[in-house]
Amino acid sequence: MRKTLSQLNKLYREGEKIACLTAYDASMAHWVAESGVDVILVGDSLGMVVQGHSTTLPVTLDEMIYHTQMVQRGNQQAWCIADLPFMADASMHDTLHAAGRLMKEGGANMVKLEGGERVAPMVRALSDLGVPVCGHLGLLPQSVEKYGYQVKGRDRESAERLLEEAMMLQESGIDMLVLECVPSELAKKITQTLCIPVIGIGSGADTSGQVLVMHDLLGLTVGKAPKFSHNFLQDANSIQAAFAAYVQAVKNGAFPQACHEVG
Repeated sequence: MRKTLSQLNKLYREGEKIACLTAYDASMAHWVAESGVDVILVGDSLGMVVQGHSTTLPVTLDEMIYHTQMVQRGNQQAWCIADLPFMADASMHDTLHAAGRLMKEGGANMVKLEGGERVAPMVRALSDLGVPVCGHLGLLPQSVEKYGYQVKGRDRESAERLLEEAMMLQESGIDMLVLECVPSELAKKITQTLCIPVIGIGSGADTSGQVLVMHDLLGLTVGKAPKFSHNFLQDANSIQAAFAAYVQAVKNGAFPQACHEVG
């Protein structure tokens, strides 16, 4: 049986860290889920790690649906989030159409949108329709052409704005939030302020859980790996063992703290 949103919220209320990992096909999704991962993210990161693009921007809605279908064929245990790709949320109509297709055709359990105030009306509309929504703040991969790959929220003004937008998204109806490349103290403050799970990536150890791109976890990054990632395969004898080690490290708090001390 796949995890439900209620079960994820129970983990959150009880203070158990939520382990999230990307997957893009049926076989990897099977082993990711078997490892005990709570959430599989079908990220538009597939544009970079699977398709070989330099950014996530070329990924299409049809491709996201295709990969989500494959993941859900292999996944029997985990909650599944699918990204709305670049420009799929350009308007209210586009957003509702894309989210509907990701859930009806792709089989996603939840959709993820990047941005704050701009997407709040879309979040509210989706939530009112019964669609589980994950927000995404901090570094936004779909906006890198304009803003680049940088830690967000370092100065007081931008930190306050991120907190405001996180609260705005929660009020609009998000059920979960991803914080990417945000200073750890700010991520901790946002996590403590909100009453929904906050999943961090490159945002310190004090969020409700962690997410990594599978290829980074396995040491398969082409080029320079992100500073916040860790190669779990280097100390494991199989891919399955690496996935399980990641889950254990998230659950017991060793990742990201201890892994960075020795990695």
